[in-house]
Amino acid sequence: MAGANDLDAAPGGFDPHSVNLDGADIRDIVCYMSQRGNQFNGRVGARISAIFVLFATSTCLTLFPVLAARIPRLRIPRYIYLFARYFGAGVIIATAFIHLLDPAYDKIGPASCVGLTGGWAEYSWPPAIAMTSVMLIFLLDFGAEWYVEQKYGFAHADVEGAVTTSRAATPTSSDHTKETSIDESSHLKDTVVKNRPPSPRGRSQTQCSHQFLHSGEQDEQQPAPPILQRMSSQAAAPADPTKGPKSAVNIESIWGETAEAERKFRQQIVAFLILEFGVILHSVIIGLNLGVVGEEFSTLYPVIVFHQAFEGLGIGARLSMIPFPKRYNWLPWALCLAYGFTTPIAVAIGLGMATSYDSRSFTASVVSGVLDSISAGILLYTGLVELLARDFLFNPDRSRKKGDLVYMLVCLFLGTITMALLGKWA
Repeated sequence: MAGANDLDAAPGGFDPHSVNLDGADIRDIVCYMSQRGNQFNGRVGARISAIFVLFATSTCLTLFPVLAARIPRLRIPRYIYLFARYFGAGVIIATAFIHLLDPAYDKIGPASCVGLTGGWAEYSWPPAIAMTSVMLIFLLDFGAEWYVEQKYGFAHADVEGAVTTSRAATPTSSDHTKETSIDESSHLKDTVVKNRPPSPRGRSQTQCSHQFLHSGEQDEQQPAPPILQRMSSQAAAPADPTKGPKSAVNIESIWGETAEAERKFRQQIVAFLILEFGVILHSVIIGLNLGVVGEEFSTLYPVIVFHQAFEGLGIGARLSMIPFPKRYNWLPWALCLAYGFTTPIAVAIGLGMATSYDSRSFTASVVSGVLDSISAGILLYTGLVELLARDFLFNPDRSRKKGDLVYMLVCLFLGTITMALLGKWA
């Protein structure tokens, strides 16, 4: 039998033109059938055009929600913003299952050539790698939250919880009476309330939960969240008729250098960077495939354009929610461009080695399968925990309007179904 890495030649003793199914090794058959060799069929001009088309669509769709949130003149209607946000969430979840986990099984799963070879045959690696990715991302997310809590004194507990913690840390003598303890508790609570930083919407500190920092409020009848309505830090400031309706998205007034803005930024940026990292890994793989694919290019080209545009919309909507401090005003543009450049660069790299690259070789299958499994775990955690659970289940500021909730759910499922259907071709 040939070596595990030598799939370009038929394994020793295996004649693909005369196979005895009773005695043949299943690995030999699967590996032979999976061999495709180099499939490049020219059409260099169309592939070069894909570089520029993908860059334009990916970048523009990613930048759109960010521009709408940061530039007052681009007053995006609230429902368009909600569409981008929840349609994008559905896209990310479908990408994890359909565009990442399923291809990972195809490349390194138990029924693949790799999955029947050596140590790869000892275990079902795609779900194991994805699970490991999920748990590592959880630890990273939790560690980031713990760091912010320790540095800024910000926790899930409400004021009463903070009072209890402070009292537990303060030694008291055994002869204090019950009345004295009550007086001390009341005094400490008053001190906490007086000394805490002012909330941007007049909210109590009890409502500034971790879930609130990861999501925005959609109910116009409640105090407006930073990302959905313009806020004024001065409650008595006169209304400016030139600033547009309340339903427009404008967060110019809340992007400052306050301690609360810093907390929100640090809480949310880690989750977003995890999301973008997973999407970028996936974008590299599909860009390489588009650069080297053969007859499938005609179908794959438009599908990947839509694929990247939808993912960009979801990334931009999430990025626009983050309250970047002024010193990081450059960061959202850099993150948008990082996503916009990834797939075009990967296409260019694939085009550069198009005549020699075999996407079904053993090495290429291992690399692609492992990266797809890692990305699947990242997007599964981000999509189900950061996007769905914190927006719909654990968000105290979620809209209570039935119409809003139905609209958000329709957008979510529309994004999921659309991206799942694209998985038929890419």
